[in-house]
Amino acid sequence: MSKVKVVVRSVRQKSPQSVVQEMFDSLGWHSFVPPHSSVVIKLNLNTADPTKIASANTSPELVKAVCKVLQSRTRNITLVEAHAYRHSADEAFNVCGIYNLAQHIGVRVVNLSEQPTRDVGINTIGQLPEILLDADVFITMPVVKTHALTYFTGSLKNQWGCVPRFDRIALHWALDEMIVELQRTLKPKLCIMDGIIGVEGRGPTNGKPRELGIILGSTDAVALDATAMRFVGLDPQKARHVLLASKAGLGEIDESSIQIDSDIVPDWPPFEPAKLDWAVAWMNRWSKYAWFRHYLLEIDVVFQIGKRLVAVLRNIGVVR
Repeated sequence: MSKVKVVVRSVRQKSPQSVVQEMFDSLGWHSFVPPHSSVVIKLNLNTADPTKIASANTSPELVKAVCKVLQSRTRNITLVEAHAYRHSADEAFNVCGIYNLAQHIGVRVVNLSEQPTRDVGINTIGQLPEILLDADVFITMPVVKTHALTYFTGSLKNQWGCVPRFDRIALHWALDEMIVELQRTLKPKLCIMDGIIGVEGRGPTNGKPRELGIILGSTDAVALDATAMRFVGLDPQKARHVLLASKAGLGEIDESSIQIDSDIVPDWPPFEPAKLDWAVAWMNRWSKYAWFRHYLLEIDVVFQIGKRLVAVLRNIGVVR
């Protein structure tokens, strides 16, 4: 039985485009990207805060490199993202320079929260954008990051941003299970993970940036997430959604079943895991209630006051 391949490449001495071309070729991309096919790429635009986009969001340079390689086979490429709780997809596209990039290289940009949808049989999540379901090739481009709720956020977790409703936080009570259902439904044919700059600690947004200078890729989202975690010193068995996806037959998590094609040996200290302190756990527990979201989370002044208060309590050791 052949092993699943995960490719890891350093960008310290090479350009992102040459690295992406090498990675695509190693993964045999011509076999799953037909000529003139429609390709939809889900970016990971987790924030519209200019001070955090370099680490928390997919690198525009990497996005450009992926698109340029794909354009040798098809010109029908669309970059997508959905609204987040505290910013719109359009704000994130703009702040990250995605609109300008897309215009420059000749690809489309689409806000998933404004697209036609249809039912996919996942009652908890509801309908999904048709553009994802109708694409010939769906590609996910996450960033290497820790996450307070899911331990790690990578290829699998990036599909959570395909749910077009901005208040996805209301579904966090079933987050791990829903991530698995999204993977089962969307079936990305290629996963390219941005490890140029990652996030450790209080990820996915508020943690510490960590420069790794690598790009990882695979046709198996589970294997890629598991390998990325091992590369940064995290334990794949602690990421419940990755473990559930593996048990559901959606990919390989065991190291013995994965062939790693890498030109770099990790030379960095292990990532600091995210801590699920009581403040995060409390917000997650109560976010399923509409009144809590409406009166506390959606009123920015109230939310910012609460955020500052929690920061103070963390600094003095009350919140652990």
